[in-house]
Amino acid sequence: MNIILLGPPGAGKGTQAKRLQDKHGLVQLSTGDMLRELKTSGSKLGDQAKEIMDAGMLMPDDLMIEMISQRIDEPDCKTGFILDGFPRTTPQAEGLDKMLSNKGLKLDSVIEMKVDEQALIKRVVGRYSCVNCGAGYHDSFQKPAREGICDNCGGTEFSRRADDNAETMQTRLATYHEQTAPILPYYRDKGVLKTIDGMASIDEVTGQIEAILPAV
Repeated sequence: MNIILLGPPGAGKGTQAKRLQDKHGLVQLSTGDMLRELKTSGSKLGDQAKEIMDAGMLMPDDLMIEMISQRIDEPDCKTGFILDGFPRTTPQAEGLDKMLSNKGLKLDSVIEMKVDEQALIKRVVGRYSCVNCGAGYHDSFQKPAREGICDNCGGTEFSRRADDNAETMQTRLATYHEQTAPILPYYRDKGVLKTIDGMASIDEVTGQIEAILPAV
């Protein structure tokens, strides 16, 4: 089962990807993490990536697709993968489809997590986490049962991401609309795009995704 989760920053893609990994044995492929690992791998492709990235340039589409191709050939991707951060353009989507087709694979679902952007900003700006165990909380929606004490581990130190502020979120949303949203019509025309309510509760979003996935 091969899936792409689409949606702006803060839509909850990471949370849902983790649930899909746990339930279906899929592997979340974050292109950002993959590029960082590739850069230090010492492989021929890694050396190319390092040279390009050190020069401050973007990785060409063909090298991105080759990186993904090599990754999904690894044994842990046999059950399937969740792609995060790629594709961002129609040519990338076309290249990805061609590469998968050459392997006898295909995308089973492309799922757009649609959100109310103003509500999303409020959701993101208020979130924080336990320094000790990483449990997530929110100023308005999910406070610890006892103020200042983590429900999960009893820790008393919390932190917020530096980029969880309204100005940064506006910029990230604008980037999403400019770079990623244009591929939605491509997948819609191919009949694999499904849209769900990303503003629902975490469990409800999970239920919507499960209803879309092919029976296995």
